[in-house]
Amino acid sequence: MTPPTPAHRAVAGRPGPLPLPGPLVGADWLAPRLGTPGLVLLDASVGAHRGTDRRIPGARPFDLDGPLSDHGAPAPHTMPGAAAFTEALRDLGVRDTDTLVVYDAAGLYSSARAWWMLRAMGFDRAAVLDGGLPAWTAADRPVEAAAPAYTGPRGSFTAHPRPGLFGDGTGVAAALADPAAAVLDARTRERFAGTAPEPRPGLRGGHMPGAVNLPFGELQGPDGLMRAVPELRAAFAQAAGERQRLWFSCGSGVTACVLALGAHLAGYRDLTVYDGSWSEWGLPSARPVATGDGTGPSDPADAGPGTGPTGPAAARPGT
Repeated sequence: MTPPTPAHRAVAGRPGPLPLPGPLVGADWLAPRLGTPGLVLLDASVGAHRGTDRRIPGARPFDLDGPLSDHGAPAPHTMPGAAAFTEALRDLGVRDTDTLVVYDAAGLYSSARAWWMLRAMGFDRAAVLDGGLPAWTAADRPVEAAAPAYTGPRGSFTAHPRPGLFGDGTGVAAALADPAAAVLDARTRERFAGTAPEPRPGLRGGHMPGAVNLPFGELQGPDGLMRAVPELRAAFAQAAGERQRLWFSCGSGVTACVLALGAHLAGYRDLTVYDGSWSEWGLPSARPVATGDGTGPSDPADAGPGTGPTGPAAARPGT
């Protein structure tokens, strides 16, 4: 009989890591496991939803607006380096042997970003709570009247970066020119077309020529839960055709990760998130910008710098 690996062996009298059924778990799975040793809940809410006065009992703050983004980078919500990520997770008390469930107060919005970041840092024992805090409360599950917080001992988490899960502007430009790749944009159809203003001042309106629009909300049903796997497969097949190499973009690399989660559930494995997303590409520059829905002659090959509207927020922050 093959002995258990260290990752599955009980340590110092503690049980081994709690197994997950997959990268997405529901309230029915999580509720009976609250308080299980080694199970850590992380609230990855952003913007107005961060610091809500309600949390799932014991949830700790995975702060994408704070230490879990690189604030020295020109684009918001940029992935931090391995050392900074390790320190932030240790500050949250996360150990290498823990199992993590991530949620957010908006629903299924920014929690997928935390899940993707953990994968990029070599940690796979993490899942997103389907529907987030709204689905949890709709199911009449317990909440605490407190903001996410952690004051316990430091953890032992260590990042082991995986290349290729995040990419830059050069990489996405190459993907746009690659007939075997598809670049999927998670923003709303109006922002993709350039008919609605960008929420960040100074950005051009429109999209990368050759990109395909797949708004992240279309992967969710009216209840805010992720659609069933056959529906996800159909959505990605319609958007990407036969292409299996997928890149994802949005406003600042947050909701692009909802597409990454959906594609992973649908069975795709060659996946990359454009970390700078429209916050980088949409800046006035020589990078081409197109308008229209991307399906016909109303979608010019190069709209040039300065094309399209800019203005006040037209969508939730972090998209």
